[in-house]
Amino acid sequence: MRLGIFGGTFDPVHFGHLALAEECLAVAGLDEVWLVPAASPPHKGGKKLSRFDQRKEMLELAIAGNEKFKVEPMEADRPGPSFTIDTLEEIQKRKPNDELFLIIGGDSALEFSTWKDPAKIASLATIIVRIRPGVIMPTEQEFISQLGKELGVQPKVIFVAGPPYLDVSSSLLKERVSNNKSIRYLLPRAVEVYIQQKKLYLS
Repeated sequence: MRLGIFGGTFDPVHFGHLALAEECLAVAGLDEVWLVPAASPPHKGGKKLSRFDQRKEMLELAIAGNEKFKVEPMEADRPGPSFTIDTLEEIQKRKPNDELFLIIGGDSALEFSTWKDPAKIASLATIIVRIRPGVIMPTEQEFISQLGKELGVQPKVIFVAGPPYLDVSSSLLKERVSNNKSIRYLLPRAVEVYIQQKKLYLS
């Protein structure tokens, strides 16, 4: 099976996340995409997050009915920061015969060599880079060449470009909720209702 891994805080999940995952699934010919909420993301600098169980529940509401998407909460009880390499190694142990694909955004791709054990990540998974407007990127071949020099291994990379582009972010949604502004049509209705019921992002 060709298995896509899409990690993030998903606080909250929105249509930008879902459209990105759907486009990568189609372009890369994936069989499934696992959405993996991070328990303690190292790149968030200690920012306060909603509880893990709430972010997981929002993801489950968001993907309900899509048999190709799955929420994988493996990072929930892992101590310390949620490093991508640890998640990939665990998935490889569980699914040794699957071909792994790591889905990341263009902004993250530009910082990939600073991640923990990037060469090992590149050896375990093909890296799918979702290109979006506003992020200046080299060409796919230039990126592969430069990353190969930095890592000392030849990475497998797939660039996914083109529409749909949804200019929405979790930080924007939280800001709108805290300012009593509508978030309708920016994320699944079930997630919007959940946020209202749990009174998330009000302060």
